[in-house]
Amino acid sequence: MSVAILCVGKMKEKPYRQMADEYLKRLSRYGKYEEIEVADLPEAGSAALEEQVKTREGEAILAKIRPQDRVVAMTIQGKQRSSEELAKHLEEMKVGGAGRIVFVVGGSLGLGKNVLARADEELSMSGMTFPHQLARVMLLEQLYRAEKINAGERYHK
Repeated sequence: MSVAILCVGKMKEKPYRQMADEYLKRLSRYGKYEEIEVADLPEAGSAALEEQVKTREGEAILAKIRPQDRVVAMTIQGKQRSSEELAKHLEEMKVGGAGRIVFVVGGSLGLGKNVLARADEELSMSGMTFPHQLARVMLLEQLYRAEKINAGERYHK
């Protein structure tokens, strides 16, 4: 079982990159975790143009998703879970036989309808909006915490 964090845009700021790399290193003892980045497109001025940008970014995301993947779209309106609930759900997905679990983090405009249509579920970290680089680090931290919980290891509450 492998897990991918599929993201729009590159981690440009060094502190975020360092934190993400640290969590990816920690997660490596629990299985194959990878980060996949697709290019982000410049924001457009109108709502119609922004939808086109999200659709085009979505096409790049969908090109990285395999038919057998379990896709979890990170959205504000998705289901919120506690760390313990996420740990249990992650274990259920692993046991459920998905080829790979793919968590999708959109760019500054969010995810396109095409990606949401492919997603098996939507997950939210909060009703608040976070910069996508920070959201990626927060997701990695929560996945690390979930793996520690599932392994019966101590974790900071």
